[in-house]
Amino acid sequence: MAFPRLNGLRTIEFGTPGPMRERLNALVLEGRKRATAGLLQHDYINQNETIEVVGEELFVLNSSAASVGKVKVIKVEVLRFDDVADDFAKAEGEGDLTGDDFRNSHREYWSSLGISVEGDTMIVTVYFTLVSEAM
Repeated sequence: MAFPRLNGLRTIEFGTPGPMRERLNALVLEGRKRATAGLLQHDYINQNETIEVVGEELFVLNSSAASVGKVKVIKVEVLRFDDVADDFAKAEGEGDLTGDDFRNSHREYWSSLGISVEGDTMIVTVYFTLVSEAM
């Protein structure tokens, strides 16, 4: 299943639907969340989806699949889970201050979804800026 499209643009959904997604969307709209991570195999290859590219704009969807804003991709990296740097953890804006914090919280999150993540698991880190909020 490919990422949904809205008005010709791909969309992005943070976390799982419900309180988590709404909290993460609020962080994006406040400008505190400026990055996100996905699993290369699970979120891209298995979904037959291409990795975001610098300059691409994405609509941010809420739990009801309605747009709450638009972001623009400014940097993308594919790296090993163990190689996530402190700067990324801070840019993600979810309270993790180091790469180790990121690994602990995200391993727990993905594990809760039944997905095993090891140190050599490849992830995609996407940095973005908020272009606009939904009108």
